[in-house]
Amino acid sequence: MTFDYNSTRNKLILAEYGRNVQNMVAYICTLPTKEERNRHAQVVIDLMGFLNPHLRDVADFKHKLWDHLHIISDFKIDVDCPYPVPTSDVLNVKPDALPYPQQRIRYKHYGKTVEVLIKQARAIEDPQRKQLMVQSIANFMKMAYVTWNKDSVTDETIISDLKELSNGELILEDNVNLNKVDVARPAPTSMRPKNMQKGGIQNNKNRQNSNNRNSSNRPKNTGKRY
Repeated sequence: MTFDYNSTRNKLILAEYGRNVQNMVAYICTLPTKEERNRHAQVVIDLMGFLNPHLRDVADFKHKLWDHLHIISDFKIDVDCPYPVPTSDVLNVKPDALPYPQQRIRYKHYGKTVEVLIKQARAIEDPQRKQLMVQSIANFMKMAYVTWNKDSVTDETIISDLKELSNGELILEDNVNLNKVDVARPAPTSMRPKNMQKGGIQNNKNRQNSNNRNSSNRPKNTGKRY
């Protein structure tokens, strides 16, 4: 007796449709007349849509199913397709390489966004609107600083960095306090649940082990009376 293993079968071209669909498509390719091939191909298209209902959410999903039919047949099936017939070249097309940004960020913890905002703020002519923009940028810089450095920062440091990044053009007014940003710190031991405090978990384990030993030493109730 010979066994049919997957390792001896033809490779699945589109595994999401399964081997039965691939065998059906291979059978369609052997049919002698185009009329038969068209009729069977439509049945397989309906089956492919039933097996992959998520494709119904894709725009023009019927077009996608017909493209997959040709791909499964290794572009050998000869049927009347309602859409342009794809070629094997579509499988080997490589996307264009995306240009990698080469711009240098002066302070990486502030990011490129802050530099863009500063550039836009420098172009504002209305003094009042410009000052509001500057204060918003400074608040954002303080939040970004604390996020990446995990430490508190003084307003003077933020104001100095803002002045440097804007080449001295953006300066906050005197007596302006930036928004307070809390640094995330672990809760003190006294505020934690008792079983999470130091030694709490170990003490619970010790008490549990002690209870188990006491239970094992107790005489078993056999139901007899003495």
